[in-house]
Amino acid sequence: MDYPALERAARRHATAELIRHAVAELDRIVSGRRTLHAVRHPLGFVCLPVLRDGPDGVCVHVFGTPESEPDASAPQVHCHSWDLTSTVLYGRLDNRRVHVDDHAADPTHRVFEVLSDPTGVDELRPTGRLVRCQPGVRETSMRGQSYALPAGEFHTSVVPDGRPAATLVLGRTLPGRVDLSLGPPSAPGHRMVRRTCDATQTARIARAALRRIHEPEP
Repeated sequence: MDYPALERAARRHATAELIRHAVAELDRIVSGRRTLHAVRHPLGFVCLPVLRDGPDGVCVHVFGTPESEPDASAPQVHCHSWDLTSTVLYGRLDNRRVHVDDHAADPTHRVFEVLSDPTGVDELRPTGRLVRCQPGVRETSMRGQSYALPAGEFHTSVVPDGRPAATLVLGRTLPGRVDLSLGPPSAPGHRMVRRTCDATQTARIARAALRRIHEPEP
């Protein structure tokens, strides 16, 4: 998989080309020509990491599977240390941007740094930054549509009604940035674990995603 080629396709809004790339990678996983293990993310999706190349990464995120139950302790409002471009392969995804005010007299949240270890442990460390947040613009993306989120933009992503959905995600990490999340002002730091699926589970997830990509939307 060629990240620059995918990035160029995303800039051209060539979503059909991006979906073809996703289908090709999922087919390789299902057929056994590609070995990787899906990762259960605490935010409520399964990540298939199809490319890791320095600061660049490509994943297929699959929502609405038995393996994608969210961790109740996972903070929903967060921002990435990387620029994100995501194309919906099937289903729908709602993104709500969140406005964060650092100078509010009555803060509602504390900012936490999210430090991810290669072993799959995410450590959420409270910072001294207290903010007040308000919901911003909500954007709904459907099959064949793409959306972008710049690094540092607080948001929350929701699958309407918990229905199955999947996205092809392109990400480029920016130097000096840290993943952040919002939590209650008095909340302590804690850890979350991203658990790995076995080969059978991974193939089943990829097979179900392929089937839904090829099915017409209801």
